[in-house]
Amino acid sequence: MTRSIDEEIPMLFPDESELIERIALALIQRKERMGTAESCTGGLIAAACTSLAGSSQWFERGVVSYSNEAKTELLGVPAALIGLHGAVSGEVAEQMARGLVAHAPIDWAIAVTGVAGPGGGTESKPVGTVWLALMHGRSRIRVWKEHFTGDRHEVRARTVRAGLEALCDALEDRDS
Repeated sequence: MTRSIDEEIPMLFPDESELIERIALALIQRKERMGTAESCTGGLIAAACTSLAGSSQWFERGVVSYSNEAKTELLGVPAALIGLHGAVSGEVAEQMARGLVAHAPIDWAIAVTGVAGPGGGTESKPVGTVWLALMHGRSRIRVWKEHFTGDRHEVRARTVRAGLEALCDALEDRDS
């Protein structure tokens, strides 16, 4: 079943509201800010974060870099890196996060790139393949691959959740 954007966006936030509140509290207490570099989610992580009133205290910006050209122009991902590993790769996800940190006054960056479907998958990168990267300053916290099942909406929703959970876990680990 295909969902319109008006149906899709509100459906994501109720499940993430507690997680976003925990992230907001941790970032505000630490006086830190975050940003997102998103491809397959098309800005849904940023939208989820900014659905919380007062998010301007801790959320700086989101960059949607859906095309390879946008990844290169907006985030400084070398075209040669995309050519070598493909846009859906750990190397590109990490460089997206690094590029965001280099160009924005943020402390934390989440980057995602993947194949949400229903088309576009290959044998080596089937639909549901997603790479995520989490950076704190210029330090790599984590780069990891997920394979989510379901339709386009479910893959994107699970990607949003995975990115937010990783950030929340990292913030709470550093606070303990």
